[in-house]
Amino acid sequence: MSPLPDLIAQRGNADEYPENTLPALRSALDLGARHVAFDVQLTADRQPVLLNDSNLKRMTGQDRNALELSWQQLSDVLVTEPERFQQKYTDIGVPTLAQAVSLLGTHPAVTAFVEIKRASLRVFGADVVVRKICEVLKPIVRQCVLVSRDLSAVHHVRQVSSYRVGWILSEYSNLSALKSEALVPDYLLCDQELLTQTNAQLWRGPWRWVIHNVGSREAATQLATRGAKLVATTSYRKVLREFKGSAP
Repeated sequence: MSPLPDLIAQRGNADEYPENTLPALRSALDLGARHVAFDVQLTADRQPVLLNDSNLKRMTGQDRNALELSWQQLSDVLVTEPERFQQKYTDIGVPTLAQAVSLLGTHPAVTAFVEIKRASLRVFGADVVVRKICEVLKPIVRQCVLVSRDLSAVHHVRQVSSYRVGWILSEYSNLSALKSEALVPDYLLCDQELLTQTNAQLWRGPWRWVIHNVGSREAATQLATRGAKLVATTSYRKVLREFKGSAP
């Protein structure tokens, strides 16, 4: 029987706090997370911040584009995730990547998977986005893995830096397998939903597999038998409790 994979707190403890925020990250770290994952976009004045969506509607209730706002403008916006939390949180803001770096610097054993978002790559270009993110992450370079769905951006990170890299698959296909063999990333990342049509072993290679959106110990165990080394979940406390409850 394969051992349970390692758990990644996807966007922090996003079940209990607005995702990609400092409280979400702190909560995951307080729960003992050894791996966290979060998303990074750039503001109009090239400040890296933790955000998944470029549009602020889902996270703040405001129909505005974060990539068109300066950091000063964005710093006044409250992240409440109104559809999920109603008015439970009223004092959480969008964190800068530098703030996340300061937090992670106090937990040197924690690995951070930092996703470079396509929206920012399209607006600012890979050279600007990668350079800005790498500069901010420099104090914790050994803790970080830079990942993206954009294959050219992953190539660029590898060309200009010493960071570990990961490619997030948009499809689990023979073509993606060939591209993975050419890239040889440190990690391959994939949404669990892309794997539902097959129970075969995950492609073998020098990389480690990370499967996203895993919501239970049962699913994690099945993925481990197929070769997954890490699974990411937004329900970190729940899945962690299931993992601990299954320990001998």
